[in-house]
Amino acid sequence: MKRRDLLKNLGLGAGYVVVAPSVFSLLQSCTSDPDWQPIFLTASNGYALKHVLDIIIPKDETPGAGELNIAQFIDSYMDKVAKEHEQRSFKAQANAFAINFKSEFDKDIVDGKPEEFEKMVAKYLGAEKEKRAEYDQRLSATQDPEKPEKEEIDTEANSYGYLNNVRDKAVWAWKTSEAVGENVLWYDPVPGAYKGCISLEEAGGGKIMSL
Repeated sequence: MKRRDLLKNLGLGAGYVVVAPSVFSLLQSCTSDPDWQPIFLTASNGYALKHVLDIIIPKDETPGAGELNIAQFIDSYMDKVAKEHEQRSFKAQANAFAINFKSEFDKDIVDGKPEEFEKMVAKYLGAEKEKRAEYDQRLSATQDPEKPEKEEIDTEANSYGYLNNVRDKAVWAWKTSEAVGENVLWYDPVPGAYKGCISLEEAGGGKIMSL
């Protein structure tokens, strides 16, 4: 699945458009550490998160998720910024993804290989529109307060929900990062007056303007 397709098909909610200064500072404070250990997720789910992000936003002609420390950011964001109900949901879905991974490959997620994570991402994020709609419906059913909690977790629907959530946050962080904002997107530190009819070259060469 190519990054440009993910970016093209992704519809970010309004909550991911305006970036609070504290969140932006949190993103910029994340640094590379080969021995990084998550503070919100378990170590095994943190390992899986890094592999999933490398598939969603790989390094090519532009910075990848690993280079921008997006796994560290998502983990810190969930720990320091996210509301309690969002934290519970994210942890539950990460655990469901780990359970589903073991069911698919007969191994713990911490022993997963890049190609196995790629298969999981393709299975859920690359699913047909009808299947994605079905997953959304199943997720909504489990979140209905009028219905009793199910005895068994719907690991497939929650795996889809987890990967979808990670993708949203990853693209948000990628577009918000300083490296991408200044070097990949159309960056103008001192915007000028409104011009209603200008050439494509004057308008950043067709690039999205940096937030």
